[in-house]
Amino acid sequence: MSIKHSNTTSDYLEWDSMLSLIHRLYRDGEYRISLLIGCGCFFGLRISDLRTLRWSQLLDADTFELIEQKTGKRRIVRINKGFQKYIIDCYKKLGSPDKTEYVFLSKKKQVFTVQRINVIFKEIKKKYGLKIAHFSTHSMRKTFGRKVVESAGDEAEMALIKLSEIFNHSSPAITRRYLGLRQQELGEVYDGLEF
Repeated sequence: MSIKHSNTTSDYLEWDSMLSLIHRLYRDGEYRISLLIGCGCFFGLRISDLRTLRWSQLLDADTFELIEQKTGKRRIVRINKGFQKYIIDCYKKLGSPDKTEYVFLSKKKQVFTVQRINVIFKEIKKKYGLKIAHFSTHSMRKTFGRKVVESAGDEAEMALIKLSEIFNHSSPAITRRYLGLRQQELGEVYDGLEF
């Protein structure tokens, strides 16, 4: 929960920084948290939906389907082939749990709460010296969106249209604002002035 009338936000991680982070977490034996960040950034799901994932969804096919908790809409997610190999590796490192088990369980075998994940993210930000102002569960979804737009190059507008549909936003303009692109573009207006 945020404080009434406070400005809450989350920032995105640069893609290379995110990849480096998940590999560093993996090397440190933090397989579940590494996988959580990877899944968040490769799937673009909200944390409420990530928390519901079971091993069978990630291991038994190259896509999975879910009903988004926030919107109630059906969504099919494709798993990147390279990332799927990483999922399998983490699964094995975690002792190959029962496939019906939730993926993101604490040591007490309970699904991590959003609050607990945000605490862990604050610890990760400090421990790994992340260059991000506001690192929270929502940062993963924004990292996904920014990567999609940046990878599109000249097709960025088409990428925004696709992202708008994936994110279930009412328009690409909302997606642009959500990703911080609109503010960045407006800021560039000031940079173009000469003194």
